[in-house]
Amino acid sequence: MTIDNPLVGVVVPMYNAERTIGATLGSICCQTYPSLDIVVVDDGSTDMSAAIVAEYADRDARIRLIHQKNGGVAAARNFGAASTTAEFLAFIDADDLWAPSKVAQQVSVLLDGGPAAGLAYCWFAQIDAEDRVYSLNNRPLVEGSVLQPLCRNNFVGNGSSMMLRRAAFLAAGGFDPSLRGRDAQGCEDMLICLRVAEQFEFRVVPQYLVGYRMTNTNMSSDVRQMLRSCEIVLDEFRDKYPEFSVELDAHLVDMLEWLVVRALVGGRVLAASELMRRLVMLEPRMTLSRLPGMLETYCRARLVPRWVKAGWRRVRNVEPRPPYHEMAW
Repeated sequence: MTIDNPLVGVVVPMYNAERTIGATLGSICCQTYPSLDIVVVDDGSTDMSAAIVAEYADRDARIRLIHQKNGGVAAARNFGAASTTAEFLAFIDADDLWAPSKVAQQVSVLLDGGPAAGLAYCWFAQIDAEDRVYSLNNRPLVEGSVLQPLCRNNFVGNGSSMMLRRAAFLAAGGFDPSLRGRDAQGCEDMLICLRVAEQFEFRVVPQYLVGYRMTNTNMSSDVRQMLRSCEIVLDEFRDKYPEFSVELDAHLVDMLEWLVVRALVGGRVLAASELMRRLVMLEPRMTLSRLPGMLETYCRARLVPRWVKAGWRRVRNVEPRPPYHEMAW
């Protein structure tokens, strides 16, 4: 660690991630930024995840494995953050991937921004269970004072995309573990971003430096729980900032649209129909106008049946993209 290369604590919450944790750690260890304290928090796993991490730790002294009873992703992230003295904190889920320059570029923009810059984010590519990219639609450029646009849209997108100055993390109270107790896990990332935005500026690195994995087992696949989580978070900020009610209402509509597609991708037809009915009741004209885009998003996802993917590619003349690590980011 030097003045030019302050220590970055990389926190990896892990629960039964034996299929993906190796690739995730590989992408962390390949970072071009040298000063890393890599803390893997085993959240009560019952598979071989811990043994895989131990093997990586034998090869890379920067990796530490700590354990807690199963308490959820927010508690695991907070535990990991408290276990490192690093000035900057970067979080990555145990099934996501980083491009090699991710940490270096985010440290650079935070240092350039000074103490007022509390959070840096980057773009993310959506990847499937085979690491193949199927969506590159996320291209936000919002930075500076971002509370109002963040009330409108969670442009940060996920926890693996963000790096926080420790002062901002502490000022926001860390990740909120109470959502799990209310059967509403899922929007912990959005909540901490909103709380940081109340006091700090954001910076963006406009490159696809995260491979964000979408599967039928990760947290976002429980669409009803995700909706509860989103509503709780948005209600908190609706009470605090009634002047942003239009933005928050539109944010909920966008979330419903995304969750409809997410439910269909996971084969949860009943949940998708419930969410669609609510979406139609809220915004009937908008829902009709967005149906083609929703269908296209569904067809692009590599989790859908093979015949759907094949038919969509023939119609649109689309070639499958290579795995995330083979693309030049």
